[in-house]
Amino acid sequence: MKKSTLLNSEISYLVSTLGHTDEITICDAGLPIADHVTRIDLALTHGVPSFIDTVRVILTESQIEGVVIAKEFAEVSPELHQALLDELELEQARCGKQFKMEYVSHQEFKQRTHQSKAVVRTGECTPYANVIFQAGVVF
Repeated sequence: MKKSTLLNSEISYLVSTLGHTDEITICDAGLPIADHVTRIDLALTHGVPSFIDTVRVILTESQIEGVVIAKEFAEVSPELHQALLDELELEQARCGKQFKMEYVSHQEFKQRTHQSKAVVRTGECTPYANVIFQAGVVF
């Protein structure tokens, strides 16, 4: 049995196959997912698993260098947006690297997800609780 934090085999495979600048999306239960993008559906029921718990676990296994967030997330759901920023700040301190942060409209965000290697769907029901992570390198 795998010893590290991330036990989900599909996400573990996804993280291990990411190349530099590949993108993955972690989304709430309602974000539309393009048919051609791999869907990793974790949603069990409202709120399970949560967006922030999913982000936290994925960050334990992956090196990122870029973050894309919809502007509406900060405006409509400021508490969860701040929780995401707090997690990203902790991760930057852990890895000793700064992430490039980009804010786009929700419409642009949805279009950008079409470039993702995969979309990880959570059970989160907070509006605009979505993020795109761009893979970095550990060296």
